[in-house]
Amino acid sequence: MPVVWTMPLSQPLRRSRRPRWRLVRWMLILGIWSALIVALGVLWFAWDLPHPEAALDAARRPSLTVEDRAGNVAATFGDLVGEPLRLADLPAFLPEAAVAVEDRRFWSHHGFDLIGITRAAIVNVTSGRLVQGGSTITQQVAKNLFLTNARTLRRKVQESLLTLWLESHFTKREILEIWLNRVYLGSGAWGVDAAAKIYFGRSARDLNLWQSAMLAGLPRAPSRLSPRVDPVAATARAKEVLNAMVEVGDITLAQAQAAAAQIAFPPRTASGNGWFAEWAADQAQASLDPGTDAVLRTTMDSRLQGVVESRLTALLDGTGAVDGVGQGAVVVLDAQTGAVRAMAGGHDYRASSYNRAVLARRQPGSAFKPFVWLAALEKGVRPDDLVLDAPIRVGSWSPSNFDGRFRGEITVESALADSINAAAVRLEQQAGGPLAVAAVARRLGIADRLPDNPSLALGTAEVGVLELAGAYATFFNGGLRVTPTGLDAIEIGGHSTPITHDEPTRVVAPDLAAMMLRMMVAVVTRGSGRAAAIPGRLVAGKSGTTQDFRDAWFVGGTSGMVIAVWLGNDDASPMRAVSGGGLPARLFHDIAVELRP
Repeated sequence: MPVVWTMPLSQPLRRSRRPRWRLVRWMLILGIWSALIVALGVLWFAWDLPHPEAALDAARRPSLTVEDRAGNVAATFGDLVGEPLRLADLPAFLPEAAVAVEDRRFWSHHGFDLIGITRAAIVNVTSGRLVQGGSTITQQVAKNLFLTNARTLRRKVQESLLTLWLESHFTKREILEIWLNRVYLGSGAWGVDAAAKIYFGRSARDLNLWQSAMLAGLPRAPSRLSPRVDPVAATARAKEVLNAMVEVGDITLAQAQAAAAQIAFPPRTASGNGWFAEWAADQAQASLDPGTDAVLRTTMDSRLQGVVESRLTALLDGTGAVDGVGQGAVVVLDAQTGAVRAMAGGHDYRASSYNRAVLARRQPGSAFKPFVWLAALEKGVRPDDLVLDAPIRVGSWSPSNFDGRFRGEITVESALADSINAAAVRLEQQAGGPLAVAAVARRLGIADRLPDNPSLALGTAEVGVLELAGAYATFFNGGLRVTPTGLDAIEIGGHSTPITHDEPTRVVAPDLAAMMLRMMVAVVTRGSGRAAAIPGRLVAGKSGTTQDFRDAWFVGGTSGMVIAVWLGNDDASPMRAVSGGGLPARLFHDIAVELRP
């Protein structure tokens, strides 16, 4: 029988199959290792990811909102968060504007917009700089809510993982709501409702088209584009958003043009109410629990606050600069209640937040003399009595008058009107000496230490602008002491609690207060304060000037308000012959004419 030999046929077959199995095996091994490496990489990138659900309620600085007496937002501290709103609560313009300018394919992509990324890359390459970003709204939520702004591979991968998580756990409407409620929009405002209240004084529910466009445009550069920082840049950005809404068909060109024409902001004050707001916030600290959001309703009149700041700035930038005046402070308060309506603590809050109206202590000069005259009245002296204006010596000290001459016997009223130093010292002696005068000043509200020195009659002690304004209120309200205050109510958790204040207390007999008012009217009508006079209106007050023109004051009242003005320099360097009856009295006049009788 023939023998069949099969080995040569099967051997090549096994040899041909072996490389295939090897290839499959190595591919399998490579796949396993690749999957393992990817898994390890994902774990490495994700090991310190924040827990998404917890991050939705991320910690923030407690917010303090300061409102004026009408309920308008005057300033904010900390991180202000408004009411969480659903899309159904908002005007349709607002989410439409956000999508149009931030992420036009938001409703169709799954977290990443490859078209947008490609377009942004082309624009950035052709322009040679970073002009556009390709991040979607979902990516922005992932980055801003959970991560930092670090430009690292780790952060970008983590952002991608969180973007996928957001897209899988929330609907598109919910993601957009999260973005609208949590995006940073400048000036400490997080979310559209907080920003609407800060910039427009209203809830985001009530925004119109141009206001919606402006808020939607802020996330690109919230600090730079804030209407409070640069209204021109904010306006230009809002117009860009309106044009984007036209391009996607949300509004017509005519609507965009009409909205752009309506853009307007209230005039900005020189310091944005900073001195008043900080003072009010300091007053409230004792009533606030740490970490608690609160709203302070203050006594501030925003219109008057703007007047005070603008007039002071204009003076310091104009004639004040020529005369060597570097700083100033103004307080306006209600004589009946002590409620402070306006306060400026310096030239420019952004340059120096030091509040000279509250914290600084300067010599008042002759603005202190009303306390001497009141002390004399309480000892039986009357305005028509005569007092000697002649050289006087107390120990080794001999005061002289401002003009260097003496008038002989003059009435007590004329002595105050013309601010006679020699007469002031004699009246101080009749009142019982400097300690008696100091007691009267303390009774009216001067809390600073007053020395037992006869020169006290000429205002050589140091006092504050706010406390001097409060003490002067006694002369204008019939003899009642009031405590200056800036707070009306504190709202916490939606519950408003009125602030209880010390009731005005009688510290001067009504007839004596009337005599003081009469004599201070004479200061304005025919004495050293004539520059403060307002035709047809009762104005009373007293000027003050210290040695070498280092301080100049005018403190007075009209239309139920007390206005205290101080001008000088922080280093106490002399001004160029600036007296209290000059620039301070004129500034008093320019503010007082704005008061509503």
